Amino acid sequence: MYAVIKVRGSNHTEVGIRRALLEMRLDRINHLVLVPETEIGQIKKAKDYITWGEVDPEHLTRLIQEKGRMSGEKKIDSMTLKELGFGSFEEMAEKIINGGVRMKDIPNFKPVFRMNPPRKGYRSTKRTFDFKGALGYRGAEINSLIDSMLEGGELGKRKD
Repeated sequence: MYAVIKVRGSNHTEVGIRRALLEMRLDRINHLVLVPETEIGQIKKAKDYITWGEVDPEHLTRLIQEKGRMSGEKKIDSMTLKELGFGSFEEMAEKIINGGVRMKDIPNFKPVFRMNPPRKGYRSTKRTFDFKGALGYRGAEINSLIDSMLEGGELGKRKD
């Protein structure tokens, strides 16, 4: 299972690239979606606008807990998990990664995670990851990017 994050805006792009982004539900910068490995063609078509890599179960669990939403913008809690048929966040993440459950089969679950910009920003949104940029395939390094994006939202919160 790949975590795909839109890094660049897609204004004035080719129709095929724009369609690939829309089919993956990536219509805004810093949105994250989970894409199965069978849809690598869509990912490679939009490679100049996204970054992707293999997400591990621990980060997916944290992602669902903090950024997962149901319809109506309701956060996912233990009661919602029981209604969906999962015992815990970890079980839900494992089933999604292993392919036991597809995101669209979970009723009222929003497949797009609206992330904050990464803490300390992207390196370069015009270069690939291999050349000290933010675009393209990252492999397991996508998990550190997810961490920095989850930390980015904590900076603006007041601590009363």
